[in-house]
Amino acid sequence: MLNIIFMGTPDFARTSLEAIYQAGHRILAVVTNPDKPKGRGMKMVTSPVKEFAITHNLPVYQPDTVKNNIELIEAMKKLQPDIICVVAYGKILPKQILELPTYGCINVHASLLPKYRGAAPIQWAILNGETQTGVTTMYMNEGMDTGDIILKETIMIDENQTTGELWEQLSKIGGSLLVETIKQIEANIAPRIPQGNDYTMAPMLSKEMAKIDWRT
Repeated sequence: MLNIIFMGTPDFARTSLEAIYQAGHRILAVVTNPDKPKGRGMKMVTSPVKEFAITHNLPVYQPDTVKNNIELIEAMKKLQPDIICVVAYGKILPKQILELPTYGCINVHASLLPKYRGAAPIQWAILNGETQTGVTTMYMNEGMDTGDIILKETIMIDENQTTGELWEQLSKIGGSLLVETIKQIEANIAPRIPQGNDYTMAPMLSKEMAKIDWRT
């Protein structure tokens, strides 16, 4: 079993964190986004990943930024992770963190890379009427979702499926695929498949895109 630092924020990431925890890996620390106000009362809300970490007595770091964050980088170095798992964390990792763990940093991404690199692959798959999608695990580099592919799992998208339903389905696949990916890395049998240059992007959605034109 490996010593792991986990980086992630939403419920999609929590599913992966729970999967590797249940698989018996040692979670050295969890890095997640800071608490933020939400709702009419602007009550401070913690991320689903932090909630899991607190429940299971895992150390939590919540930096505002990771770039040039010497304090965070030094703290992570002291933990001496075998691997860093990143799932929907939402921040680009600097080279100092990418090169820190023994086996590198790996990412769980909710598309069939190189298709739909970026922040909103699930939403764009639904918007574009895709008939299939899936989850990809990859080795991370300094680009956005450009690292070598490790494993993929493909599923069909039902024509009536919502983004929320697909999100939940892919989160479960992501957790199991991450466990298998770590298993193959530990056994030194994990593939490294270059993505090539035939890719598409899935940028973050804007509020403008949510407007409905009732005239049509």
